[in-house]
Amino acid sequence: MANVKKEDVDVKDLYGKDCISSVEDFKKSHNVSDNGISSKIATEHIKNLGLNQIKQSKPKKWYNYFFASLFSPFNSILIGITFILIYTDIILPEKPSPANIIVIAVLIIVSTLLEFVEEFRSNKAAEKLKELVETTSTVIRNGKKVTIPLKEVTVGDMVILSAGDMIPADLRIIESKDLYVGQSSITGESDAVRKLSETELKSIDSIDSITDLDTICFMGTNVISGSAKGIVIKTGDSTYFGKVAHTLTLGKPKTSFQKGIESISKLLIKFMIILISLVFIVNFQKHDTILAFTFAVAIAITITPLLLPVILSSCLSKGAVRMSKKKTIVKKLDSIQNFGSMNILCTDKTGTLTEDKIVLEKYLDVYGNENIRVLKHAFLNSFFQTGLKGSIDEAVINRALKSDLSNLVTEFKKIDEIPFDFTRRRLSVVVENNSEKYLITKGAVEEILSICSTIDYEHKIIPITKEIKDNIRGIANKLNEEGLRVVAVCQKKNINNIETFSVKDESQMSLVGFIGFLDPPKESAKLAIEKLNNAGIRVIVLTGDNAAVTKCICKKVNINTKKIITGAQIDKLSDAGVLRLLKKSNIFVKLSPIQKARIVRLLKEDGNVVGYMGDGINDAPSLTNSDVGVSVDTAVDIAKETADIILLEKDLNVLLDGVMERKAYFW
Repeated sequence: MANVKKEDVDVKDLYGKDCISSVEDFKKSHNVSDNGISSKIATEHIKNLGLNQIKQSKPKKWYNYFFASLFSPFNSILIGITFILIYTDIILPEKPSPANIIVIAVLIIVSTLLEFVEEFRSNKAAEKLKELVETTSTVIRNGKKVTIPLKEVTVGDMVILSAGDMIPADLRIIESKDLYVGQSSITGESDAVRKLSETELKSIDSIDSITDLDTICFMGTNVISGSAKGIVIKTGDSTYFGKVAHTLTLGKPKTSFQKGIESISKLLIKFMIILISLVFIVNFQKHDTILAFTFAVAIAITITPLLLPVILSSCLSKGAVRMSKKKTIVKKLDSIQNFGSMNILCTDKTGTLTEDKIVLEKYLDVYGNENIRVLKHAFLNSFFQTGLKGSIDEAVINRALKSDLSNLVTEFKKIDEIPFDFTRRRLSVVVENNSEKYLITKGAVEEILSICSTIDYEHKIIPITKEIKDNIRGIANKLNEEGLRVVAVCQKKNINNIETFSVKDESQMSLVGFIGFLDPPKESAKLAIEKLNNAGIRVIVLTGDNAAVTKCICKKVNINTKKIITGAQIDKLSDAGVLRLLKKSNIFVKLSPIQKARIVRLLKEDGNVVGYMGDGINDAPSLTNSDVGVSVDTAVDIAKETADIILLEKDLNVLLDGVMERKAYFW
């Protein structure tokens, strides 16, 4: 990620008025309509203000590549030598001899043109590949929701935000529901920050820094949880990110490959300078100064590896194009070397080892009996939630529609929502039917049990006892052992007196039952893991799922399940302790995003080349920490932006093809 080294932007002046204005005042001052702006106005704004791109991130012009090639380290030395020769071969002698100068000039020109052509061509190819996985944003234009590339978002656009979205520009939030944003890309703070539609600041004088702006979201940040609508107030270089771009350290630390190339270049230059000096000193005793110096310069020319950068850029760019034919898109050319050199691949379970075609298999009451009422509650929760709909929500909706429950959509009306986050691991919606409000929550079994004080069985409310809890856990564990992922569903009635709902209302609830999902392992996963192991790549599973389900899937794809470590165990250990576990275990379950990132970091620090494959919001920290981050074209925005390499299919075989293509091409 990025860290701000220095804040030299007056945030109070730029955002103060918009931040403290009420939604109504903001709408009036900016002439905001609920229908968004028209396509015609958007086109005019883009024409006047330019595309929504930061100068540093815009595609380079041809002359940027040309001058970068011309003034490469080796060429710079030759240019310096040329100026010396102009003095020694043209100015000093009675008969000027431009031969040496011409030779060096030709070498400089040839080297520059070769490198320029390859660099320009390879970067253009990479840009075309990146366009295949371009990040988009949902806006309202002409009264309709449309999805457009981030670069086409313009001032006045009404942007729809949900969990996983990248913030496309600087926005003023006008509607929000439990909106939490990750601002580490511009502030360095790891904790998610709450954003509101109405500020809690007393006055504009309360604003001291960017972290005080509670109604403003910034370009380059991402939505962790919740949902919102925001109006674009600044785009491109006018954004905070654009104004402080020169103070940001972007992207990952330099890889071992990049450091190696720099080290070799410096070593060659030092060797050349020392050799020139020695040759000059030896020849100075036998010949005159000009002849000795000229000979030393000639030696310098012969040992300068002019074509080294050309060979590297050519190989990397051609490798990227070849890998694209294997459904592997290379966003960063330098990552190719790490991709082929990795000896550990960390991956999630869902979609990589499994089919990622989750089907709702069972809907059971608290005693393990099939009950359509449980499916109804789950359907209302999944249908009315407005966050990032995952495969579980889609599976619930599909099964409910097949069971002719679509009439519930018209019978119930959504009142409010408490979005999902990775701490609570649950999601709630408030619906109303016949003037009666219901809070319906679904989530991980233990997290749901922690907020339930009763069970709702056949419309009878019964207090939860230890015996009932043990029985509930037993049912869930049995389903897990069969390979089913279990989600619990609960509800709360008698909430008509509550106007605004929050996390604190998720208490004293009644457990309704469970829904079980089957996501079978891929037939190809077992063979792919075997081939990866044979290629010297160890596969480590890092998942937020529970141990029983993960063990069932991993057994079927032949991953050693003797020792399974939980996130709770990791939190109790020092880094050295976690490293000891990493040497013995290949499966880590019930992990938070921070725990995943910690494991990746420790593996790297232990001298491994670590790849991480992920596609969710919670994968972004690990994708950044890894040597090579791998995502898929269907991933959430933040995962695609963070990844180095993107697969056009979420399959270990596609990743394996890319790795083997890289090895075959470069070795």
